[in-house]
Amino acid sequence: MFKTIAGALVLSMTMAGTAIAADHTVQMLNRGTEGGSMVYEPAFLKIEPGDTVTFVSANPGHNVVSIKGMLPEGVEPFRSSLSKDFTMTFETPGLYGYKCLPHYGMGMVGLIQVGDSADNLDEAAGVRHPGRAKQKFDDLLEQVSG
Repeated sequence: MFKTIAGALVLSMTMAGTAIAADHTVQMLNRGTEGGSMVYEPAFLKIEPGDTVTFVSANPGHNVVSIKGMLPEGVEPFRSSLSKDFTMTFETPGLYGYKCLPHYGMGMVGLIQVGDSADNLDEAAGVRHPGRAKQKFDDLLEQVSG
């Protein structure tokens, strides 16, 4: 009987709209499915606070490094090891810009929007980037909503 009551409680909590954090995957690739080279797929991701993203090192030689000026206020910079998967839970709403350090100038960059907040959009848009990364971020920032 206790199991039935506990199960009904879990079901009612879920039906009442209790949010369950989601897990997302971003591939680090030498060649993307749409032909580009040195890419994160997807390059833009919109998630909810509390969601987790795993960056999968599908090809060796890539990492994930936060970009100064492209994090919500109070968020600590992050950096993964080269050729290693990296998992991070995103709690603070806002925009998170990141790069592959060896391939930054080639445009291997990505952007995550956490929640509906785009409070740091102006600051993120003001960051200067080398080579193809500039155009890639121009495209990614156009996808921001909120």
